[in-house]
Amino acid sequence: MHYTILLLLISNVFMTFAWYGHLKFRSTNLLIVILVSWGIAFFEYIFQVPANRIGARYCSTAQLKIIQEVISLSVFSLFSILYLKEQFRWNYAVAFLFIVLAVVFVLKK
Repeated sequence: MHYTILLLLISNVFMTFAWYGHLKFRSTNLLIVILVSWGIAFFEYIFQVPANRIGARYCSTAQLKIIQEVISLSVFSLFSILYLKEQFRWNYAVAFLFIVLAVVFVLKK
């Protein structure tokens, strides 16, 4: 399970840059942004696919998806604060807490 989480974490770093990294370069041509994003997303898949293959040995797909969402939101939160210099608001924290609770419930036997 540790490999799954590590691979999902790496995958989500690439995914976040592919999906949102271009927002710092709003004047760049959209076609260039799309092509660069696709190139970055390739690396996301290199880590995402093995993460799901390995994780499916221990978790259901629903469990994997919810774990992935928490990792995704964690990575995105740090990305938005550190890279995009956006403010993290209290209501984001409350919403994030509810999603973490979803993981607790979905993993409950």
